[in-house]
Formats: sequence, C-alpha cells, structure tokens
Amino acid sequence: MSGPYVLQPDPEDSRLSTSVKGIDQDGQPVETRVVTEKPLTLYLNSQEVVTMMTIGDHPDLLAVGYLKNQNMLADDDVITGIDHDDDLDVVVVRTERETNFEEKLKKKVRTSGCAQGTVFGDVMEGFETVQLAEDARLNTSWLYALTKTINTTPSLYLEAGAIHGCVLCQKDRPLVYMEDVGRHNAVDKIAGWMVLNDIPSHDKIFYTTGRLTSEMVIKTVMMGIPILVSRSGFTAWGVDLARQAGLTLIGRARGKRFVALSGHDRIVFDMSASDMEDEPETARRKGSMPAA
Repeated sequence: MSGPYVLQPDPEDSRLSTSVKGIDQDGQPVETRVVTEKPLTLYLNSQEVVTMMTIGDHPDLLAVGYLKNQNMLADDDVITGIDHDDDLDVVVVRTERETNFEEKLKKKVRTSGCAQGTVFGDVMEGFETVQLAEDARLNTSWLYALTKTINTTPSLYLEAGAIHGCVLCQKDRPLVYMEDVGRHNAVDKIAGWMVLNDIPSHDKIFYTTGRLTSEMVIKTVMMGIPILVSRSGFTAWGVDLARQAGLTLIGRARGKRFVALSGHDRIVFDMSASDMEDEPETARRKGSMPAA
C-alpha cells in the first residue's frame, strides 16, 4: 500500500466484496459490488464470548480489540496466542491469566451500532475512571488535512458502499484505516492493532464516518484517545458522556465545516475556515450533508 497509512483498506481484496447482478430503475441489467458479511465466533481461552458479523478481514485485531474494549483484557494481560480457523469462522484468544466471564456475559446491553453492537454492564465502571490527556491538541489545519486525505482514500465504501470506516490519526497523518459492516467492529480492529503493537493513545485522534453515539464515545474513551471526530452527527447521550469524560467531540466535519460540542479547549485555530474550499459533491458520504 502506498500513501501515509501503516494499514488501510484493500478494496481489491476479492474476499471482502463480490459482484451481484440485478436491474436498475429503468429495468436494465446491472452488475454491482456488494460487501461480504460473515459470522465470526470469538473465544477467550475456552469460553465463548460472542458471535460477530464482519467482513472477515483482520480477525486477530477484531478479537483482541473487542476483548480490550469490553474490559475482558486487562492492561497487564499477556496474550499467548491468537488462533483463527477460517473454515469454522472461529477466533480464539489465549492468555496467561485464567479467565471466567460467565456472570459478565449475562449483562449485555444492545447498542444503536449497526450489526447489533453490544456493550457489557460493567464497562461504565472503567469508563468513569479513565483520565484523558488534557494537553492533547487538535490544530484546525490537521483536521482539514485529515478529512481531505481520508475522504479520497481508496476504500470498500467507495467501491461497494454499505460499510463504516474508522481511522486512527496522529496530528495531520492518518495511521490506520479500518472498515466493517458495523462501526463498532472497525473501532475494535483499531483497538486490537494498538494493543498488539503497544501504541500509545494519549496523542491520537480518532476519526469515524458514523454517528457520534454513546457506544462510539465509550469505546474511544476506553481506548484512552482524547479526540473523536466524525463526518456525521451526534446523539444527546453521546454528547453527555463526552462531556463527562472530558473528550473532545467534533461532528459534521466535512470540507471547512465542523461543530465541536465537548472539549473545546484542545482545539487550536491555526487555520481559518475561509482558507478552505467546500467539499466537492462527489466526495460526500451518507450522513455528511449539512442540515437544511
């Protein structure tokens, strides 16, 4: 892969999308790309945790990130192995520490995330203790550069649609770009990459194409990332949680426009919006259009 990314989508990967024949609005035959969707059952040691619907790439990152964001992997846990069986659609994460989350698994809360996202009842206990870096900064010049670069990156979204993207960034550079049918899966894959590569979070920016819901805020805070940016809008609970955690929350970021509803003190206005051009119509994604 070329460009600024350490890891990014590969829209040419034949495993992630397929061609389907149909007809258009005029009854004419058409052929279009659609993303794949397959189950992946996650085990932590010998215990089955969850079955997720995913496009199927990076199962190791998805598994580790999911467990980390659900407080099933502690910071001092040592991962001894990750086994993936593509034929059985199973991934097993093994740790030195014995684990038993039978009671925890009874307390699932279904979220508003696509593809039936879940969080567990005790996640908020960890959320309330996270201290985000107060000295983290977001220059507006970085934000404008990031949105332009990310929006023009070859992706499964541009190839087939029906998918969410999330990007881990540092200053004006996007580092890791992940996509999946559910935005929570894309977040978890990035979290898994950070855990397995021992990547610090205090100076990072998290970008998503999806809505800024409670789930997105909780996951970003649990990852220790102080700044969350989206092309899309907010939910009231997402905003409340961001303010509670001291998270910088920026939505409706496209072209030269954005709205910040939490953590304004981290924003450095080093570039005027008047110096930026409006986003071209061809680059706009679902959910990014300005309100009437």
